[in-house]
Amino acid sequence: MPKLKSGHISPTDAEDAVITAAAMSDPDAMPLTDEEWEAAKPTARIGRPKAEVTKERITIRVDPDVLAVLRASGDGWQTRINRILRERFAL
Repeated sequence: MPKLKSGHISPTDAEDAVITAAAMSDPDAMPLTDEEWEAAKPTARIGRPKAEVTKERITIRVDPDVLAVLRASGDGWQTRINRILRERFAL
């Protein structure tokens, strides 16, 4: 169970029973069945689609001045390193 915020007051069992009974008597507040929860699950994948070819994560050591120039060139500097290496090795 997650840690509750300070000052949180949980309902007693009796209060919980009253709340549950009130919810069950309200047709607009009926709890969902397991089947309804399954049907409510999103079918679309959230986020970026999986790439067919993914890049491999590596660790490389470069001189600080070289890294500073690459980073100073703005967003996408890692992609530019990849392009530079492709061009250099004619891939």
